[in-house]
Amino acid sequence: MSETLHTYENGAALAEGLADAVSARLAAAIAARGAASIAVSGGSTPKAFFRALSERDVDWAKVTITLVDERFVPPESDRSNHALVAANLLQNKAAAAPFVPLYHAAATAEAGAAIASEKTAGIAAPFDVVVLGMGTDGHTASFFPGGTRLEEALDPATPRGVITMEADGAGEPRLTFTFSSLHDAGYLVLHIEGEGKRGVLGRAQAAGEETEMPIRAMLRRAASPLQIYWAP
Repeated sequence: MSETLHTYENGAALAEGLADAVSARLAAAIAARGAASIAVSGGSTPKAFFRALSERDVDWAKVTITLVDERFVPPESDRSNHALVAANLLQNKAAAAPFVPLYHAAATAEAGAAIASEKTAGIAAPFDVVVLGMGTDGHTASFFPGGTRLEEALDPATPRGVITMEADGAGEPRLTFTFSSLHDAGYLVLHIEGEGKRGVLGRAQAAGEETEMPIRAMLRRAASPLQIYWAP
């Protein structure tokens, strides 16, 4: 699958450029069918992008926001992606957007994933926009090398929805959308910053197994061209 690299001089410029591109895609989806959807990643990298996007002129009441993945922790936790989105994206003009969380109180992560799959099933597929991140180990979403259900998560035949993932170094069990849920987004983005991440990307673009660096699944098999947004 083809990919396009968008390079910016710094993270601030990247945040503004990506916010422009994403807001245009959301507005186009609303114009076409009266609604739009976006799934975003967590971590510290997207904070500036979230804040920039929250100020864009979009009919946010018609945009459903959810997460690509989540830790199995309540939103009160400082490790919650829900909390990150609430503090940085669900603000300003974007405060009007409906948000569908992945975490739901349940006895187990597996039960929580089943609830998340049910709650997100009403979001029209495919997503209009998916914004992914990437770890230094080549993981994206919660597709971790050595993850307990990695092959299932990467299998395009696995049904759309949310499954669990556990891996060394991941901390809490994770809830993650499957590859089949993400790869065909209308606008599929990989947002990375720093020379180190550019080096990781270079290794991922080389030969090797997808299970060793799961971002390779998106680079190689995504149905939508991967838009890579990078700044040093």
